[in-house]
Amino acid sequence: MTDARNTAFSVLFSIEKNSSYSNLLLSDASLKSGLSVTERRFAHRIVKTVLERKLTVDYNLSLYLKQPLKKLDPRVLTILRIGACQLLFMDKIPAPAAVDESVKLTKKRGCAFASGLVNAVLRKILSNGAVLPENDGSIKYLSVKYSFPEYTVERLINYYGRDSAERIMSSSLGKSNIYIRKNTLKNEDLSLEYENADFPENCLILKNGDSFTESDDFKKGLFHVQDLSSQLCCFVLSPKKGETVIDVCASPGGKSMTAAQMMENNGNIISCDIYEHKLKLINDTAERLGVKIIKTVMRDGADSSSSLPMADRILCDVPCSGLGVTGKKPEIKYKDEKEISALPDLQYAILENSCRFLKKGGKLVYSTCTLLPEENAFVCSRFLNNHPEFGAVHIDDEISGFRDGETLTVMPYDYDCDGFFIAAFERIV
Repeated sequence: MTDARNTAFSVLFSIEKNSSYSNLLLSDASLKSGLSVTERRFAHRIVKTVLERKLTVDYNLSLYLKQPLKKLDPRVLTILRIGACQLLFMDKIPAPAAVDESVKLTKKRGCAFASGLVNAVLRKILSNGAVLPENDGSIKYLSVKYSFPEYTVERLINYYGRDSAERIMSSSLGKSNIYIRKNTLKNEDLSLEYENADFPENCLILKNGDSFTESDDFKKGLFHVQDLSSQLCCFVLSPKKGETVIDVCASPGGKSMTAAQMMENNGNIISCDIYEHKLKLINDTAERLGVKIIKTVMRDGADSSSSLPMADRILCDVPCSGLGVTGKKPEIKYKDEKEISALPDLQYAILENSCRFLKKGGKLVYSTCTLLPEENAFVCSRFLNNHPEFGAVHIDDEISGFRDGETLTVMPYDYDCDGFFIAAFERIV
């Protein structure tokens, strides 16, 4: 598995330098390196585990180093993280192999000068196991235990309470369900192994998520990938046959596809995004699924100068910090706090700009895949205060989650899915 570890190193090192997304880098690196299916899975496990547990691992590494982690050669730090994660959190990896292969990686990556250090530190970790700070109930303790930045831990506790905050963080660790949406436009059974989710209808859980995009079911357009929480968002939007729907920030297109199926391919969906390559992805998916009612439009949702037709339903699934999807993209946890603080104004601008195109009596859904109130309920309160022509719509009690007024946060531990925020508004004047 030397090649798998080397690929994992390349991906993790690139993420650290360029803040790239692991899923995109892994796919690209696996193709270039020619890894076998088994090696590809192993590389993916290493990368995901290192990212999930980075703060926990760094705390343990710091116990056996004389210098701060920031002063280490970045290549050496990446190798130490890979080795430590295998020893602490990947039970099926033989400990001697985890240590020896990490030492070999120092030579392969041009930092043989640190082979002795890597060997000594990893053997200390092997001997002592995972160590946490004293359990004094502090923010620091929870930060290290669950590998979430302290500022995020504090925000989650302040809004949801300590117990819920811990459940949120704990649920982000480990394997995540892969949810798909059965394509109701094609009357054909799937051959892939799956089980039905309890709710909503046509939501399925893949039993084996490996290489499903290479399956005949996928190629024939019998399903598209969409998390359960995102499908719930479409359930709240509840588009009907013959209606006009605007999906303001549509990429990668899952909600547009589900809306088209709910509308039985009858009506109009305008799917917008700011990037041409993302619109191509939407069009390609629509063609694969047999969706005929989607028109893609290149448009910045925050640009008030652009115009759209009046619509019966509008979906504003806005850019966000992504804290609800850390189970799938753990690198999101470590976003800079300043980057997050700039998001609410952008989110509000998209919401305010989009509401102009809603017909009287129409429904607008605002959603994010984050759990931070300043991007969610606070944005909605600001919107309602400034727009008396809109009223909040109650979201069906059938959906579990945390409710603040008429808004709903689907907790990742409620359905073993992504965390997701949903609010609905009706134009009453």
